[in-house]
Amino acid sequence: MINKKIGVLLLFVLLVSFGAKAQRATSMRINEVLVINEDNYVDDYGKRHAWIELFNSSAGTVNIQGCFLTNDKNNPKKYPIPKGDVLTLIPPHQHTLFWADGEPNRGTFHVNFTLDPSTENYIALYDADGKTLIDEVVIPALQKADVSYGRTIDGHGEWATLQKVTPSTNNVTLDSNEKIDNFKANDSLGIGMTLTAMAVVFTGLFLLFIIFKQIGKFSIAASKRNAQKASGSTSAVAANVGQESGEIFAAIGAALYEMSDDNHDIEHTVLTIRKVQRAYSPWSSKIYGLREVPKK
Repeated sequence: MINKKIGVLLLFVLLVSFGAKAQRATSMRINEVLVINEDNYVDDYGKRHAWIELFNSSAGTVNIQGCFLTNDKNNPKKYPIPKGDVLTLIPPHQHTLFWADGEPNRGTFHVNFTLDPSTENYIALYDADGKTLIDEVVIPALQKADVSYGRTIDGHGEWATLQKVTPSTNNVTLDSNEKIDNFKANDSLGIGMTLTAMAVVFTGLFLLFIIFKQIGKFSIAASKRNAQKASGSTSAVAANVGQESGEIFAAIGAALYEMSDDNHDIEHTVLTIRKVQRAYSPWSSKIYGLREVPKK
């Protein structure tokens, strides 16, 4: 029992420590940087400035408040990220953007330094203690306008010039279809695709022909079976009729003849009710019941 409790306690401690680690700012990474912004993404003031993108590489939400961004190795606390802003909570595997415009009074995500396109630019992210280096990168000089420098894979890929600028989104985006690309490379005239489409259509039509043909056969067979059943029933009735005697048919014929000739008995008797003319009562009617006295 004691060993079981110790095992559960150790598992709980490991889970808590893992969760705490997932919430730490040390999982943040500098992910993409645009030094010269001439015709690219604009900030919340409608202005174009250099920007620095951070990426949360952990599976938990990270709060970067109190951390530091800097472009000076000798001053790791150059820009303290303000506390109390809910937007500093970065969801797992999501991005956030900081504007290197040198105007921190414009909001949390506007740092107090700028990037120089003519020289190398050092950028670093420090933890809230101002001593623990989380991530750093050196951006080569002479960057092209509206061409960003970032990781080939978000959070842990090698740094390189990116073919597409992707602020606040994944550095690698799938904007093509591999199958279509293969068709373009191997079948530029579309002959293979045409033959494939025709084969699919004709195969479908052939299958429909087979199905409907079988349905027709089943229907014809069922009709024949029903006709045979009906003819068998008629034969049985005819056989039964042949077994009856001729007297029955003679009686039926006579009845039909009488009905068609409309011969009936003529009745002359008429039943009526007439009122008695003489006065009648139970007492006076007794005289009719007396015997007549014999005459001498």
